[in-house]
Amino acid sequence: MTQPIKLIIDTDPGIDDAMAIFYAAAAPDIELVGLTSIFGNVTTEQATRNALRLLEWADLPDVRVAEGASKPRALPAFPPSHNVHGDEGFGTLLAETPKGQACDESAAAFLARMAREYKGELVVCPIGPLTNIADALDLDPDFASNVARIVLMGGSLDEGGNITPHAEANIYHDPHAAERVFASGANITMVGLDVTHRILCTAEDFDAIEAASPRLGGIINEMSRFYLHFYTTVGKHDGCSLHDPAAVIACTHPDLFTAQSVSVTVSCDGDTAGATQRAHDGRAAVNVLMSVRSEDVKRQFIDEMSKLS
Repeated sequence: MTQPIKLIIDTDPGIDDAMAIFYAAAAPDIELVGLTSIFGNVTTEQATRNALRLLEWADLPDVRVAEGASKPRALPAFPPSHNVHGDEGFGTLLAETPKGQACDESAAAFLARMAREYKGELVVCPIGPLTNIADALDLDPDFASNVARIVLMGGSLDEGGNITPHAEANIYHDPHAAERVFASGANITMVGLDVTHRILCTAEDFDAIEAASPRLGGIINEMSRFYLHFYTTVGKHDGCSLHDPAAVIACTHPDLFTAQSVSVTVSCDGDTAGATQRAHDGRAAVNVLMSVRSEDVKRQFIDEMSKLS
């Protein structure tokens, strides 16, 4: 087997964030180097607590957590997505105080230092708003070239939005940060709604994960019920999208997706705020995932999650 990738997940856990982090914990081709916390599904303070708690559940006490930005770069803070993820981020599960604590470094400083330490090796997977990534780019001019890849869950090229008709939620919650990232020249893969809307997990799928992995699979199954219920309230009864797990899977299984090379800019105001659009200003292109072998991605997710203890 090839060497596992060194991965940092920038996260706002969040039910599908929990799925993505547990997937990374289970996958043999991933070495989880750290988690950085960001606002979005929950507040940044809650995100830090939830990240620490997920690592304790997954028995990964040596994986570090660095706390990130508490609000967008230019916009006022948005309220958390309690209707989607529950008041504490884990559906109906109560939030427990973790034993561990975040490290002393900010998320941006931690990201910049890890990218220097693992120059050309580190993959960063942001699955929330991109504020910490933009801050790391500002902090260290070499961050864009030090990091091997940024594989982000966010945006939509042709699919339309999920929080407005134009915008996907992660980009919408800090469009100025997203524009900074897309203009950076870093090696970026955008895992947006063009593919994640096509990867669905049902209640039966989560039951199967719990049957194979009663402890951690059971935690995910309990969280998933709240998430699946939210989807029914918006008229989607065929399962929940695997948004964040898809981004982590794309880090190690790019062959399951088809990409287009596209220059991307982000609208920062007006009705289209948060929209990821084709750019024509000469900036570097990014890899935008446009189609997916959805059943293969779903099978990959279920197979690895079923190995959890």
